[in-house]
Amino acid sequence: MNGIINVLKPPGMTSHDVVSYIRKVLNMKKVGHTGTLDPEAAGVLPVCIGKATKAVQYLTDKQKSYRANIKFGIVTDTYDSYGQVIQEVESTVIDKNALENALGSFTGTISQKPPMFSAIKVKGKKLYQYALEGKEVKIQERPVNIYELKLIEMLSENEAIIDILCSKGTYIRSLCYDIGEAMGCGAHMSQLIRLGSSPFAIEDSHTLEEIKAAVSENRISDILTSVEVLFKDYKSITVKSSAMNSILNGNPLFEQGVQYGFEGLRKDEDICIYGEAGFIGTGIVQYDESKQRLYVKVKNIFI
Repeated sequence: MNGIINVLKPPGMTSHDVVSYIRKVLNMKKVGHTGTLDPEAAGVLPVCIGKATKAVQYLTDKQKSYRANIKFGIVTDTYDSYGQVIQEVESTVIDKNALENALGSFTGTISQKPPMFSAIKVKGKKLYQYALEGKEVKIQERPVNIYELKLIEMLSENEAIIDILCSKGTYIRSLCYDIGEAMGCGAHMSQLIRLGSSPFAIEDSHTLEEIKAAVSENRISDILTSVEVLFKDYKSITVKSSAMNSILNGNPLFEQGVQYGFEGLRKDEDICIYGEAGFIGTGIVQYDESKQRLYVKVKNIFI
């Protein structure tokens, strides 16, 4: 069994908890998640099954979209509603136009400092471990990309809903904290839902109960997505049946072993490899100096 399940992670479970649950339901060890979600967050968590675990790196690098509730006037040490309140401004009233202007300053490439309560490692130790020990650690800011940031609704005079489209590695908790600082009253993230982890969207996700039912009814194929979807923008080649064994053994593929698609390939280009039965895996186009010709080097086999 190989493929990706678009899981609707419930709040209260860690990403590791979700993987453990699916391993048990499928009775498989080779299961891995992509892009960790905080325990209190809900939403899209793509989980790779079998040989699709080789594709984790490709999913992690994709854009993410979120919907967050941001509560103004209260700052916590974790930047979310689960932490200890460390600052509070009474009778906070947020002007909608001022908030929209502030959001505009956070689009594009920004420098972000991860929250102290996070799993990022410093000197081999996770930041939240230092935080629990009460130790101060210098946290390096890092660039992240905020492609879209918009106000969806004002829930009250001091709470709003925002949508975010961002790059990997973006901490929405930190973003909410920084927006609160820009508004001059502080803020924390009071709720978070991941709407998408490209190319997977929340409307196509499956609950843990639905996954368990699909397994028990022997229809897991209904919710399993081929890893091929991650490489839909790649050029593709189809290999001849006579070259299949060579490909599966990781040998280089020259033009004579390709049925069609070899023309127009360029050096260092990532491509999809297909056989007569469908998708096989990915490769990269290389140049053989001694033979003065292009060939395809196999990167990942997913069958």
